[in-house]
Amino acid sequence: QVQLVESGGGLVQAGGSLRLSCAASGRTFSSYATGWFRQAPGKEREFVATISKNSGATYYTNSVKGRFTISRDNAKNTGYLQMNSLKPEDTAVYYCAARQGVRSTEVDGYDYWGQGTQVTGSS
Repeated sequence: QVQLVESGGGLVQAGGSLRLSCAASGRTFSSYATGWFRQAPGKEREFVATISKNSGATYYTNSVKGRFTISRDNAKNTGYLQMNSLKPEDTAVYYCAARQGVRSTEVDGYDYWGQGTQVTGSS
């Protein structure tokens, strides 16, 4: 089992940047592909980005391509989501997730989840 804790959320003006972190404990972090998801009020949780176990492959939802960057440091057992050029529509609770096997864009494909961190983009 792996435990995940997100941090780094906050309030930022449109066009600003934030970096989210996902600290992992328990089983070996490098054994898991990870993903970031978000959930806005009244909406379903949606995929944002995913990265393979060894950082060799990444994938993004179209709305964040060119603005967000997913990365990980297995030596530090930490994943990251760098968010640039933030927009009000990026406002949501952001969740880190982990799964054994290859990376996935599906909510149901992940076994472990953090508690979430709030990101608010103001106009």
